[in-house]
Amino acid sequence: MAQVLEIADLKKMAQRRVPKMFFDYADSGSWTEGTYRANESDFQKIKFRQRVAVDMTNRTLASQMVGQNVSMPVAIAPTGLTGMQRADGEILAAQACEEAGVPFTLSTMSVCSIEAVAAKTSKPFWFQLYVMRDKDFAGRLIDRAKAAGCSALVLTLDLQILGQRHKDLRNGLSTPPKFTPHHIWQMATRPGWCLGMLGTKNRTFGNIVGHAQGVEDLSSLSSWTAEQFDPKLSWDDVAWIKERWGGKLILKGILDPEDARMSLKTGADAIIVSNHGGRQLDGAISSIEALPEIVEAVGDKVEVHMDGGIRSGQDVLKAVALGAKGTYIGRPFLYGLGAMGKEGVTKSIEIIRNEMDITMALCGKRDIKDVDRSILRE
Repeated sequence: MAQVLEIADLKKMAQRRVPKMFFDYADSGSWTEGTYRANESDFQKIKFRQRVAVDMTNRTLASQMVGQNVSMPVAIAPTGLTGMQRADGEILAAQACEEAGVPFTLSTMSVCSIEAVAAKTSKPFWFQLYVMRDKDFAGRLIDRAKAAGCSALVLTLDLQILGQRHKDLRNGLSTPPKFTPHHIWQMATRPGWCLGMLGTKNRTFGNIVGHAQGVEDLSSLSSWTAEQFDPKLSWDDVAWIKERWGGKLILKGILDPEDARMSLKTGADAIIVSNHGGRQLDGAISSIEALPEIVEAVGDKVEVHMDGGIRSGQDVLKAVALGAKGTYIGRPFLYGLGAMGKEGVTKSIEIIRNEMDITMALCGKRDIKDVDRSILRE
């Protein structure tokens, strides 16, 4: 643990401990992966202003996201199949977030169900919704999130159809996973992972199996998921979702200023600048490149968050300086989870926090709420 100094260290450990098909699922983008790579590399183009001879004592990263107090402006992004990085992965990650004071967002396509996570945590988490063709099922998902005490709903808008991810196709990863001799060999070489999976009942999509009409087991899940993502999703759908939910609503997948302005009409509490981690439209701009013009387009009319490519606390600080009121980490916590379970998620959060705190100080700021473009070189 003492040698785990950066997110890249957790990534290397996870790659050794998680079966290849599941590690690749988390660590991949669509087509050429150009946007996936740009999400990371475009952060490197942004440079800080180093300041000296300023008081760096009594620093704080405490902030708010959609009115909720957070220990720093960072939340865990919703990621599908999290429970395949480590047994009970969503539960472990949610517990780590609760202890760290940052929001955890549970995906519709999680392995552990809303109810399973709620039963093992004591504070509200957020729930991410995919809109399905079966609107009754989508409505029941919203109702289940309300019953579980979820404090915000994150509505994903950029997955009406699936982007083509070559690694998943080459690995033969399906929904649900089909275990061929090749896949069984991959798992056999990860005995610790296998032992964890043998000790849990959470091995399928817990929010779907037994809840969606006609989906009672793995055999019926595959055909259901292939048909359910709704290509007709429109801004009109946001209205009924907002009404049924009745709480804090966050729209995820905004990458264009025109869409950002359209989002203002929905009454959403926040929007997330995101290209789905480079997993949808390859060739789209990076999230950090899109962020400033979206902040300019909406002003202070809606809270702007940012997701995609964050691998360090410095990346978080750059996003905040460019106007983000909150950020999301997906792959960093997945690497931690795959590497060391709950302890690894905690470590990933601590790494982000430490890097953010030290960098803020060296830029001459003591309070995250005072961070703006003045810490960046033009």
